[in-house]
Amino acid sequence: MTRVFSGVQPTGNLHLGNYLGAIVNFVTLQADHECLYCVVDLHAITVPIAVWGGPEALRRNTREVTAAFIAAGIDPKRHIIFNQSQVAGHAELTWVFNCVARLGWLNRMTQFKEKAGKDRENASVGLYDYPVLMASDILVYRATHVPVGEDQKQHLELSRDIAQKFNNDFSGSIAANGFDEKFFPLPEPVITGPATRVMSLRDGTKKMSKSDPSDYSRINLTDDADTIAQKIRKAKTDPEPLPSEEKGLESRPEADNLVGIYAALSGKPKSEVLAQFGGAQFSGFKSDLVDLAVAKLSPIAAEMKRLTDDPAYVDRILIDGADRARAIASETMNAVKDIVGFVHRR
Repeated sequence: MTRVFSGVQPTGNLHLGNYLGAIVNFVTLQADHECLYCVVDLHAITVPIAVWGGPEALRRNTREVTAAFIAAGIDPKRHIIFNQSQVAGHAELTWVFNCVARLGWLNRMTQFKEKAGKDRENASVGLYDYPVLMASDILVYRATHVPVGEDQKQHLELSRDIAQKFNNDFSGSIAANGFDEKFFPLPEPVITGPATRVMSLRDGTKKMSKSDPSDYSRINLTDDADTIAQKIRKAKTDPEPLPSEEKGLESRPEADNLVGIYAALSGKPKSEVLAQFGGAQFSGFKSDLVDLAVAKLSPIAAEMKRLTDDPAYVDRILIDGADRARAIASETMNAVKDIVGFVHRR
């Protein structure tokens, strides 16, 4: 069985984009893979404290992401749900990988340039080194597959480069210690679903984001039925009826976004949605989309509230998951120490 690893940052206000772009696929992957789903709290603190909110917000948001995983249908008994900071192997392997990765590789990472902006000198070293930590997240479990969005594909390529260079640099020691020459697998991307990129309800050219000043730009996973309905009805559209074929969506970002959301929530391709609604006005389509979104999302919001109202239970899930994750990570780190030549306690 292949092993899947993925993580979600605990930065608050999980929304429909997080659900359709990541979490719903996590649920699907459970059927055929061994899965580790991580709340990546070490990644969260790479940006200024004003962004991640400080200690209380970090604890609250870590529990909220955990609750979202469970409420969406991830089984914490069959698979592993944990938060990154409880497993020291993530940070430990990052240092080894820092000594394997090349500066030129990191200088090409576009996400750092986007997040740091013009004031790069004031960005944290952690933000710059974020992709190496991501490689460690994946490879400390020797995961074979990673569900990623388009914005993370470059980081996954870096993970593959680091794994390949480690395997090459230490090939003799890997063999001498009795391991396969490909000690670290080259993880493959898993990109699934018709709506992996969900856009703002107010501007179809921008990604749905928690940082947008308008709450009407997104559907939060904690929104109740009335709020979901109101946001969809107020979503920006254009005056033309829906097209009957996908080509008709090419120059209509808001229409394309709403059709994509309907397709993802219903599990149908866009072509089938347009075959059903082609020629219809948005008022009728939005009414059907409201019914579908409320039916799919309201139970998740209710279960998330129940779980977050019991933080001790959520913490027990995270502790159990971390114990199981640590067992896998420790095995990898003991092998890495032998391969690199570190003297250590077994």
